[in-house]
Amino acid sequence: ALGSQSALVTAIGNDIGYDLVFAQQVMGYGRPGDVLLAISTSGNAPNVKAALMTAKSLGVSTIALTGEGGGAAAPLADVLISVPDSRTFRVQEYHAAVYHLLCACVEARLFDE
Repeated sequence: ALGSQSALVTAIGNDIGYDLVFAQQVMGYGRPGDVLLAISTSGNAPNVKAALMTAKSLGVSTIALTGEGGGAAAPLADVLISVPDSRTFRVQEYHAAVYHLLCACVEARLFDE
């Protein structure tokens, strides 16, 4: 998961800028055939947008999980999952359900269930 290594996130943020904190990690780890799941309540987070743009340039497939409309992330995603609300607390509630569904789909695929 991008952002899970706090020392790396801090180093990128301090040395390059927090707008590129995920893009730098995508550049280092992303390969064609990978999938980036980008999550943003509004779809307008600059660091998420930069990660999506970087992923596209590397041939990484992209899924954006956003609030209503998808914001700036919408045209950058191969797949847009836009929940039908723009209020932060509601978007995050919808997102929690989507996380569980995505995990169930991945597990079914990996474990042939």
